[in-house]
Amino acid sequence: MYVVMVYDLQADRTHKALKIGRRYLTHVQNSVLEGEISEGDLASLRSEIEDLLESGESTIIYELSSDTLLDRTVYGEDPTDDQRFL
Repeated sequence: MYVVMVYDLQADRTHKALKIGRRYLTHVQNSVLEGEISEGDLASLRSEIEDLLESGESTIIYELSSDTLLDRTVYGEDPTDDQRFL
């Protein structure tokens, strides 16, 4: 499954969400990560993010059944290029 995760945390705490997210996804923009993820890893990601959040903070995870259903246009350098080609 392909997911896009965006988060809005207090400025001094954003690094915590980024650290969690990078274990599962690719960091593509400030407060935005995306990539292929298994159901098990998605469950772990959700749990870790839920445990992290404080009052007034939020995270949104958009789920797609496949990256082929995603119409994604990047202007400039694509941060995921390094992840797609080994």
